[in-house]
Amino acid sequence: MCELFAMSARRPATVRLSLEAFSAHGGLSGPHKDGWGIAWYEDGDLRLVKENVSASHSACLRFIQATPPQSRTVLSHIRRATQGRPRLANCQPFQRELGGRVHAFAHNGDLDATRLRALQAIESFQPVGDTDSEIAFCALLERMRVAWRASAGRPPLETRLEVVHAFALALQPLGPANFLYADGDALFVHGHRRTQNDGRMAPPGLHRLSRRCAGEPASFDVPGLSVEHEGDGEQEVTLIASVPLSPESGWHPLAEGEVLALRDGVIVARA
Repeated sequence: MCELFAMSARRPATVRLSLEAFSAHGGLSGPHKDGWGIAWYEDGDLRLVKENVSASHSACLRFIQATPPQSRTVLSHIRRATQGRPRLANCQPFQRELGGRVHAFAHNGDLDATRLRALQAIESFQPVGDTDSEIAFCALLERMRVAWRASAGRPPLETRLEVVHAFALALQPLGPANFLYADGDALFVHGHRRTQNDGRMAPPGLHRLSRRCAGEPASFDVPGLSVEHEGDGEQEVTLIASVPLSPESGWHPLAEGEVLALRDGVIVARA
C-alpha cells in the first residue's frame, strides 16, 4: 500500500524528506514505488511537486532535498499503484480550488470505484486521472462545496469537520480509506485500516506524534525525515504517518474511523 505523511506546525518548519529511506518505514522498496508527491502551503497558496517515477531516480526530488520546503502544513504521498496506471495524473497529493482556497488531498487504500461514484454525484469537480483516490477527493469537494457556498467565507471548523467525518463514514464500507485533506486553514486526517506486517488488513491506518518546544530550536530526525525549527517562540508540531517513524513511545495510533482536525500543530477537534 501507499505511504502517507503530513505535518502541522505552529511556526514554519523546514521539512527534509528522503523518500527512499522514508518509504522503508512502511515496507516499500524499489519496484513498489510508482510515483511520489509533496505539497506544502506557502503565502496563501500551495506548492505541489509530484512525479510518476521512483523517488530514487528523481533529480527533482534531489533538488527539493537540497532546498527543502519551509511551511506550517505539509502533505506527502508515496504511491504503490492499486488502481490507475503509473502516470503523472495518478500521483498524489491532488489539488483543487474551492471558495478561493487551494485544497489538497492524499489517500492510502483501495476503494471500490463503482460504488464510490454511486455514493456521490460528481459535477463540479472531475478527476484528471483514473484512480479511486482522485474520485474520492472530487466526491469530498462536492459535499464540501455545499458548506462553502452556504457560508460567507470559510465555513466554521465544526461544519467542515462534520462534512469530513460523514464522508469518512461513507467511505469505510468501500475499502481502506486513510486520507489527508487540507484546505489552507486546517489539516484533517482520517485513520482507517492498512495492510499490517502480518498481512492482515486491520487498524491502525495512521499514527500521530505531537511535540511542543518552548523557545529553543527543535528538531525531529529519523532515517528519511528531518523536521527543523529555528528561532524564538514556542513551537508545536504534530506529525502524521502511516506507520511510526521512530521507536519512541510518543506515537499514537488513530482509532479505526477516527478523524482529527489540526491547526497550528495541535489537535483542535476530533470525531
